[in-house]
Amino acid sequence: MHKILIYSFLFIFSISLFSGCVTTDTAYTRVAPGIWRGVLELEKYRVPVNDKDTVMILYDQFKPGELPFNFEVTYIDDERFYIEIINGSERIRLDSIQYGRDRTQARDTMNVWFPEYQSYIHAQIRGGVMQGEWVVTTKEDYRIPFYAHSGRAHRFTTLQEKPIRDLTGNWATIFGVEGNPDEQEKAIGEFKQNGNHLEGTFRTETGDYRFLEGTVQGRKFFLSCFDGAHAYLFNGSVRNDTLLGEYRSGHRYQTLWTAWQDQNFKLGSPDSLTQIKKGAKISFSAQTPEGKILTYPSATFDNKIKVFTVMGTWCPNCHDEQEFLTEFLKENPDLAKEMSIVGFAFERNKDIKQVNSHLLAYKKKMGIPFELAYAGKADKASASAFFPALSEVMAFPTMIVIDKNDQVKLIHTGFDGPATSKYADFKKDFTRLIQELR
Repeated sequence: MHKILIYSFLFIFSISLFSGCVTTDTAYTRVAPGIWRGVLELEKYRVPVNDKDTVMILYDQFKPGELPFNFEVTYIDDERFYIEIINGSERIRLDSIQYGRDRTQARDTMNVWFPEYQSYIHAQIRGGVMQGEWVVTTKEDYRIPFYAHSGRAHRFTTLQEKPIRDLTGNWATIFGVEGNPDEQEKAIGEFKQNGNHLEGTFRTETGDYRFLEGTVQGRKFFLSCFDGAHAYLFNGSVRNDTLLGEYRSGHRYQTLWTAWQDQNFKLGSPDSLTQIKKGAKISFSAQTPEGKILTYPSATFDNKIKVFTVMGTWCPNCHDEQEFLTEFLKENPDLAKEMSIVGFAFERNKDIKQVNSHLLAYKKKMGIPFELAYAGKADKASASAFFPALSEVMAFPTMIVIDKNDQVKLIHTGFDGPATSKYADFKKDFTRLIQELR
C-alpha cells in the first residue's frame, strides 16, 4: 500500500513539474512576480522502503537530497526585474539577469548571475515553473539540477507536525563523526525555533555556515542555505537530549554530525590559532588589478594602522568580512584616515587576466574602498607560502592587524559573520583595538 502511494506521488509530482500547470498571475511580461520556491537536486530521488513515517508524512512535499530555498521576483518596470534569494533574515539581491528566448525549444530562458562568486542559475521558464541548473564556473564540471515553482512560500513543507522539543539554544557539535577523530571538526550550533520554523547557523573555528533556515517536524528537522557560493543542506533527528544528523555541501560532499547541549563546550580562540613566528616579520609584494605594486614594508604603509586580510572572492565568510571592513570605514571616517587595508585574494581561476577582471568587478559590486590584490591560488598552502612569517593560514578569511610601529597586534582566524551571536562582539572588539592603535 505504501509503495503504491509513493509511486503515485512521484507520478503526480512529475506531471506538475513538467506541465507547468501552476496557477499564476498572467499580468507580467516575463517571470511571474512574487515568491518562488526553488530546489537544487543534490541527488536523484530514490524511493525508500523502510522509513514509512518519514516518507508518508514529510516527503510528500520534499525529497531526500533536495535542497530547497526561496526567492522573490520584483519588477522595476514592465520588463526589468530583480531577484532576492531568501535565507532566514538574509536577502541577497541579484540584478545581473539575462533574459531571452530559446528558439530551438520555443521557451523563455534566463541566466541569473552571482557575480561575486562567478556562478549562475540557468533556467527555462514555462508559466510558473522553472527548470535548469546552477553552474559554478570556477569548478570543473560543477552543475546541479534546479527547478522552481511560483507562488510557493514554504521552504521544506507546509506541514505542522508538533515538534518533539524546542531546539532553541547553543549546541555543542562534532562534524565528521563517521571518520577518524583527527578529521573531526568542532562547532557550535546556534538555533532559534518558533513553532515549526527553525533558523540558525553553525560557528566553527574557521568561520560560520551563514544564514540557515528550515523546519522542525516531530522529531525530525531540516535546514538549508543557498547563496550562490555554497549550497548547504542539514537534516537530522532528535534522540532524547542529542541531535543526530547529516550535512551536505553541494553534490560532492557529505558527512555525519552529532550535537548536544553543553555550556562548557568551547571553540579555540580565533585570536590564537595562527601566530607570528618568533623573530619573523610580515612582508610581501603584490600587484593590484589596476597595476599598482604594493610592497611592505614601504613608505606607502608608514605611520598607518595596517589591516591585511587573506580572502577569496569565492568565500562567503570573506564576503562578510569585506562588507564589515567597508562599513567600518564609512562609519568611522576619522579612523579610516589612519588605516591602510589590503585584501589578498587567493582565487580558483588560473588565468590571471580573468582573475584581475573579476577582482575589479567584485570591488565595484561591493563598493570596496580599499585595495585588493591577487596573491595566489585558492588553497591554504598558497596563503601560508605568501605569508611565511605566519605559523599557518588555517582559514579563509584570516585578518592581520599591524600597528604604526609595524608590530603585529592581532591575527584573527575565520570570521563570525552577521548570522552568528559573536558578530556584535567582534565589531566592538575591532573598533576598540583600532582606537587604541591610532
